[in-house]
Amino acid sequence: MDKFLLQQQVLERLAEDLLQAEQAVREAHETATHEENIAENKYDTLGLEAAYLATGQARRAEGIRQAMAHWRQFRPRPYDPSKGIQLGALVCLVDSDDQQQLLFLGPDGGSMKLLCGTQLVQVISSEAPLGRAMLGKCEGDEVWIQVAPIRQQFEVLRVH
Repeated sequence: MDKFLLQQQVLERLAEDLLQAEQAVREAHETATHEENIAENKYDTLGLEAAYLATGQARRAEGIRQAMAHWRQFRPRPYDPSKGIQLGALVCLVDSDDQQQLLFLGPDGGSMKLLCGTQLVQVISSEAPLGRAMLGKCEGDEVWIQVAPIRQQFEVLRVH
């Protein structure tokens, strides 16, 4: 599986998300500044609420831009067994029910599911609990995370 193709898919999805966020910013700004939404009394808060929404959407858009910058600079490297799983690794995990999942460990801001051929790939950050737990592990190692009262355990089947 081509890691660079996965990286391009992440960038394409982030670009789509950015377009949606920027459109939401424009719409919220237009609502906030429209003459019909000027407050007539202290209970008339539609314009104020739209302004808060525009601010939140602008922050979201900026976060997506930063994620895109990180993903553009990101250079996935081949797996080095002497270092174990690192940023850029494509990892196949299996759980106690023999369910396999394919994970691509990337920079922040790219958490999403992608379809590569017929395989579903979960993109996660090294800051995510499972991402942190996998760092430095090798094929055959166990990885576990605690999610509330449940401990989830996996085995690293393959790393690319």
